[in-house]
Amino acid sequence: MASTTVTCKGQVTISVDLSNQLGLGTGDHVEFILNDETGHYEVVRATCSVKALKGIIRKPAVLVSIEDINSVIGEQGASAR
Repeated sequence: MASTTVTCKGQVTISVDLSNQLGLGTGDHVEFILNDETGHYEVVRATCSVKALKGIIRKPAVLVSIEDINSVIGEQGASAR
């Protein structure tokens, strides 16, 4: 079991072993989530912000205009009736 000490500033240091198990790196955030069933807190890696997702999807090879998208939606809607 891993343990740590709380500093006078309310900070804790996570050991390297525990940090590796949680998949943490420098600057990562953690969340303390209360498990209602056990009454204990669980430490989990916080999810990244939406801004961190920028650039993970490539730009499409062919750009489609809003007018083209609306036209296709209109055609599909008409054929569904």
